[in-house]
Amino acid sequence: MVEHDSQTLDTIFHALGDATRRAMLGELAAGERSVGELAEPFAMSLAAASKHIKVLEAAGLICREVRGRTHMCSLDPAPLMSADQWLGIYRRFWTSQLDTLEALLRAEDAAPPPPKKPLPGKEGD
Repeated sequence: MVEHDSQTLDTIFHALGDATRRAMLGELAAGERSVGELAEPFAMSLAAASKHIKVLEAAGLICREVRGRTHMCSLDPAPLMSADQWLGIYRRFWTSQLDTLEALLRAEDAAPPPPKKPLPGKEGD
């Protein structure tokens, strides 16, 4: 079993727990963006966007580089791998559960139908 640093995972999942930050990560998956570009779809101030970015940075999910007066952000996918490995434990559990359900449903479909019982009062008519 893969060992995971609990505090690191807590920080990653906290960062991923906000829809705005997840959307920002989605933008960064397509390439680097400035803080202004990350803020634009949300009609938020640069200060508000910067707060979200700081949470993502603290989780190690993004890197920020200052170029003159522009702050450029890029995705660092490595921490997502540790989160994915942790989730993999539960993915295997649910895959196993769904495989068992599939086998039961296939067995039910393959079983012959039960004999039909005659309706009361219809015998010998």
